[in-house]
Amino acid sequence: MQIGSIIAVFFVIWWLSFVAVLPIGNRSQAEAGNVVAGTDPAAPVTPRLLRRALIATGLAILMTGLLFWALSNEALHHYWNR
Repeated sequence: MQIGSIIAVFFVIWWLSFVAVLPIGNRSQAEAGNVVAGTDPAAPVTPRLLRRALIATGLAILMTGLLFWALSNEALHHYWNR
């Protein structure tokens, strides 16, 4: 794989991981009983976006590494080309 392809795959996997991680563990303002005037009651109390971005980055590194390993592994090519 070329470096541009790896970066593109990493970005797609990162974005999917980030979207999947976003709702995990969120409490809405309505659930907390502290709705700020002018905001949506379903808005999270503490979004912790940096923490979620770091988790998504770790997942994306792991998944991209596994994909790259699977694509470059000769044993897997032999198994699938029977």
